[in-house]
Amino acid sequence: MNSKVVWKDGLSFEATLDGFKFMIDAKEDVGGKNRGPSPKGLILISLAGCTGMDVISILKKMRVDIDSFEVKTESVLSKEHPKKYLAILIKYVFEGKNLSLEKIKKAILLSEEKYCGVSATLKLSVKIANEIIINGKKIEDK
Repeated sequence: MNSKVVWKDGLSFEATLDGFKFMIDAKEDVGGKNRGPSPKGLILISLAGCTGMDVISILKKMRVDIDSFEVKTESVLSKEHPKKYLAILIKYVFEGKNLSLEKIKKAILLSEEKYCGVSATLKLSVKIANEIIINGKKIEDK
């Protein structure tokens, strides 16, 4: 992977990652123009995308038929600079008929413990937890 950022103005940068271009910026209240996601926010997107791709790939191999799937994150930042992530909650949201909780849990575990490089990198310094929601119902571990 190769990346670079080129300063445009204010706090705006044009980012290039493996040939894909997009803007990154800061919110207006800190001097940006809000023309793109923040670098810190992209960490959450990277985590959600990485584990989401793993989970969907694993479940397809397990022949689990899913109608829809989302990965959401909630985070806690430190109050002092450098404002870093202290905790991240990953919410795996599934919709479908006759979904196997056992297979879903196995796919998430494999992603979080074996395959997702973003998770492996972050969990060295950030507490990461997960929550499973199936057809609108939060699943409680027992």
